[in-house]
Amino acid sequence: MSQPTLKTHLNSTHKRPSISSPTVPMKKPKTQAAVAFSVDPLSPETNAGSGRATLFRKIPLPTQPTKKFVIKLTKAKPALPTNFEENTWAILKSAISSIFLKQPDFCYLEKLYQAVNDLCLHKMGGSLYQRIEKECEAHISIALQSLIGKSEDLGVFLSLVGKTWQDFCDQLLMIRGIALYLDRTYAKQTTNVKSIWNMGLQLFRKNLSIASEVEHKTVFGLLKLIDNERLGEAVDRTLLSHILKMFTALGIYSESFEKPFLVCTSDFYAAEGGKYMQQSDVADYMKHVELRLHEEHDRCVLYLDTSTRKPLLATAERQLLEHHIDVIPEKGGFVMLIDGSRIQDLQRMYMLFSRVNAIEYLRKALGSYIRKTGQGLVTDEEKDKDMVFSLLEFKSSLDKIWEDSFSKNDSFCYTIKEAFEYLINIRQNRPAELIAKFLDEKLRAGNKGTSEEELEGTLDKVLVLFRFIQGKDVFEAFYKKDLAKRLLLGKSASIDAEKSMISKLKTECGSQFTNKLEGMFKDIELSKEINESFKQSSQARTKLLSGIEMSVHVLTTGYWPTYPLMDVRLPHELNVYQTVVLMLFNDAQKLSFEDIKDATSIEDKELRRTLQSLACGKVRVLQKAPKGRDVADNDYFMFDDAFTAPLYRIKVNAIQLKETVEENTSTTERVFQDRQYQVDAAIVRIMKTRKVLSHTLLITELFQQLKFPIKPSDLKKRIESLIDREYLERDRNNPQIYNYLA
Repeated sequence: MSQPTLKTHLNSTHKRPSISSPTVPMKKPKTQAAVAFSVDPLSPETNAGSGRATLFRKIPLPTQPTKKFVIKLTKAKPALPTNFEENTWAILKSAISSIFLKQPDFCYLEKLYQAVNDLCLHKMGGSLYQRIEKECEAHISIALQSLIGKSEDLGVFLSLVGKTWQDFCDQLLMIRGIALYLDRTYAKQTTNVKSIWNMGLQLFRKNLSIASEVEHKTVFGLLKLIDNERLGEAVDRTLLSHILKMFTALGIYSESFEKPFLVCTSDFYAAEGGKYMQQSDVADYMKHVELRLHEEHDRCVLYLDTSTRKPLLATAERQLLEHHIDVIPEKGGFVMLIDGSRIQDLQRMYMLFSRVNAIEYLRKALGSYIRKTGQGLVTDEEKDKDMVFSLLEFKSSLDKIWEDSFSKNDSFCYTIKEAFEYLINIRQNRPAELIAKFLDEKLRAGNKGTSEEELEGTLDKVLVLFRFIQGKDVFEAFYKKDLAKRLLLGKSASIDAEKSMISKLKTECGSQFTNKLEGMFKDIELSKEINESFKQSSQARTKLLSGIEMSVHVLTTGYWPTYPLMDVRLPHELNVYQTVVLMLFNDAQKLSFEDIKDATSIEDKELRRTLQSLACGKVRVLQKAPKGRDVADNDYFMFDDAFTAPLYRIKVNAIQLKETVEENTSTTERVFQDRQYQVDAAIVRIMKTRKVLSHTLLITELFQQLKFPIKPSDLKKRIESLIDREYLERDRNNPQIYNYLA
């Protein structure tokens, strides 16, 4: 081999040059250097006669430029042995084959690294790359073709695919390690040449598409395993994750797996959604949907690619929610959840509807429910006594649902207010009157068992209903009349509570609304001062009789209600049963039951009840012989001259008579008849929604909707009755299935 020659040029400064070593290969060849000195003949340091270079001390010559020396390295190409490339590749090919056959010999790795480096250094990288690519493709093709016709069991087949992929990755990593120099030089520096790893992935993808049976069977197996998992079976999630990562690495995840997977998901939940909507109530269906969405989210975390999460959840939501969004609120379950104040179930429904931008359906259902339910509370005149209390309870329950279930959504709050404003004004002036009377009841003395805080809370709640009243002047008139009675008769439970209510009304409606009410309080306070001054005067002490108390109210006419003047003439005898009976004892000391009956002509049952209240109750003005709780035909009654009471004014409560057996039976039959109507309506309502339903599911649904206890045998009778009246029919193929007849 020729040796490199080193030429050195010295400049006129005659400094020793620093020589940089050239880059040498791993096995350094022996070299010899020849140094030639070229000397400027005009330099004063040169002896022209001798022809040799003699070095003298440097004498600066400002008129001459400084000379620089240049080191030039020239390396002669070594001569390669015969068949160098073929022999080197034979070594590498044997190693690659051993790797694919899982028989690698790590003792010769250094030799293999050097072989790759030598080929690359001698510009043979391109040929080496192509040979490695061809060798890898041959082994990949054999590996994939061997999977064709393998086990019919999908789990076993997927395991084989996963093992083939794992082996290939391990083998490719070892090959890349041996050819690392090739990867970092030729592959990196050459355009359109992939790295060895990417080249291997491309070959695997290419041969997998050629072995289409393997690819299709793998995808089918993945979809089947996921379907089985959705049906409750345990599957190997690690295997699923491994193979799906293979699809991702090969770049075929979206096209080969995700698209058919989303189609299968859509079909699966379309069938399941329709089935569960028929068989489950709304609450259970919402729980099932929530569970399914959690499962799909976990599936994305555990083995699906993260890019699948959004389209997967959207597919499940579309089939389980969007396609049934019109039916869910109208199915009756929403009403049942509201009536039962089932906060968690309503919250679940709200969150699920929010996911598909369908809370508007829920808001409309809420408004419809409030109006329909509230009308029953407001329009029924028989419930007038409890109307305000019922509305307060209804509003309180809705507010709790709004806060805890509907996330304090502003549109839902507006819906509640709008619906209540409609309800309060259905009967024009009547609700305003009843709200005023309710406040009168709460502010009156004798409202025991209520603390100041509870009373204040009640006033705040009533004020909410007051805001919805359109005819506030009606409320003012009734409130003013009742307030006048409380103030004049001293029946207010708390003056502080009275003033607090006036303050609330003033804040709500302005000072003009409460001007007269505030004037009434001023009159009462002024009257107290006048009365105290009068009692302290000398005239009161001298002219008023001892033991006589006098109280006078001085009132401003414009503040107080006006009362018409009436001439009252009291009758000689008062028409009240207790008074009629007692007046008989003005002329007799002892009377029998028959005597009293003949003298008063009072109906038998009413007379017995009246005598019970006078002789057998807590306040016994009469004495009965013989003693006992019941009044018999042969009983005698005497006026009790020794009767005393600590109060000037006493009240004799009427005794409630016990129901007879006949009356009890009649009442029971009437209740049962009413319940039959309710059961019939519930059955028709459920079947109209479901269309087709089994006997067991229908009974279960009825037990959930009906608010009273009932036996299954009675429900069966009502179902038979509806079948006879052609509301329902039994299925021809299964007598346990009922069909609704429109």
